[in-house]
Amino acid sequence: MQLLNTSIRTMSAFALGITLAFGPVSAQAQNLFAPVIRINDSVVTAYELDQRARMLTVLRAPGNPQELAREQLIDDRLRIQAAEAAGVVPSPEEVLDGMAEFAQRSNLSRDEFIQALESNGVSAQTFRDFVRAGLSWRLLVQARFAGRVNLSEAEIDRALGASGGSSVRVLLSELIMPAPPEQAEEVLARAEQISQIASEAEFSSQARQFSATATRGAGGRLPWQNLEDLPPVLRPLVLALAPGEVTDPIPIPNAVALFQLRGVEETGFTPPTYSAIEYAAYYLPGGRSDATLAQARVLASQVDRCDDLYGAAEGKPEEVLERQALPPADIPTDIAFELSKLDPGEVSTALTRSNGQTLVFLMLCGRTAQVNDDVDRDQFALGLRNQRLNSLAESYLAQLRSDARIVAQ
Repeated sequence: MQLLNTSIRTMSAFALGITLAFGPVSAQAQNLFAPVIRINDSVVTAYELDQRARMLTVLRAPGNPQELAREQLIDDRLRIQAAEAAGVVPSPEEVLDGMAEFAQRSNLSRDEFIQALESNGVSAQTFRDFVRAGLSWRLLVQARFAGRVNLSEAEIDRALGASGGSSVRVLLSELIMPAPPEQAEEVLARAEQISQIASEAEFSSQARQFSATATRGAGGRLPWQNLEDLPPVLRPLVLALAPGEVTDPIPIPNAVALFQLRGVEETGFTPPTYSAIEYAAYYLPGGRSDATLAQARVLASQVDRCDDLYGAAEGKPEEVLERQALPPADIPTDIAFELSKLDPGEVSTALTRSNGQTLVFLMLCGRTAQVNDDVDRDQFALGLRNQRLNSLAESYLAQLRSDARIVAQ
């Protein structure tokens, strides 16, 4: 089960590596550790808020880092309080194992992951408390609700054989702005302003002016899309919107993305889920220059399927053409979103790499539907139980929030 976002305890001067004189603490230090939020009998300091925002930025979490850090730290305090009240306290060894498990997701050791965080201004203690609080919550949820998520064989059979039901589809507008390093701050500031827009016409006007996608001429407007076709990281962000609202800026490689919800509806059709999506990326030097975009248009007129790109890449370095077949959750978010708009053989030239110096000629090769007959029954049942457990955990957290006394300082 994924470690949940957690909180940061106030750290001692020793943990921070600060040598204090025997004089009064400076006003700046006092402000740094002053409470900014009170949650029942706990506090969150300005330092903790800054550290969480830094960590979210390093981990490329979608959304506004400051706002997301605030919400996460409030929830973390509530999780810690509930766990301690129930006598749930993970051991130091369990916390260290949890840190190693989290680091392994990035194919790093615990020490390597800590070093990477520290090089970006995030302390090891911040990461340790992040894991400790998430582990506390996981142990509490399992102890409190594990007996309520048992499934009968009939329930598993029904879930495996489900082919009907309803699904959600959404009507979005997109705005994806290139953000090379030298313009990153300017572009992010502009994205923050656009994210406050509530008018479809105004958002479309901004898309026509600043977006780099093929929908620019249409004001960023996209046709109806099944929610399941969107990248997994984008689905909860879209569902949290009311029509007219815009997501917080979403950092993607060399760009910043924004999405406005124009409509949402429930349908009577459940789209297929996919075990793998195959795509090809052909890299063209020159970024989004007129010459490179013209070259991409010529190439698009010459190829009808992914196999045709091998001819275009003949005699060029091997890294010019990349072909992948990956589970949807493993595809980079920006690529996954572009693929969600394509049919097999169609092309997108909205993305860049190498700090905007390389244009990505992206083609969808095909999608492989998931077949229930091939599903491991035990793994499928475990997934259903985890879904139910997560639903109970979210309801419990909502109750804790409702009952809590939360005061901004």
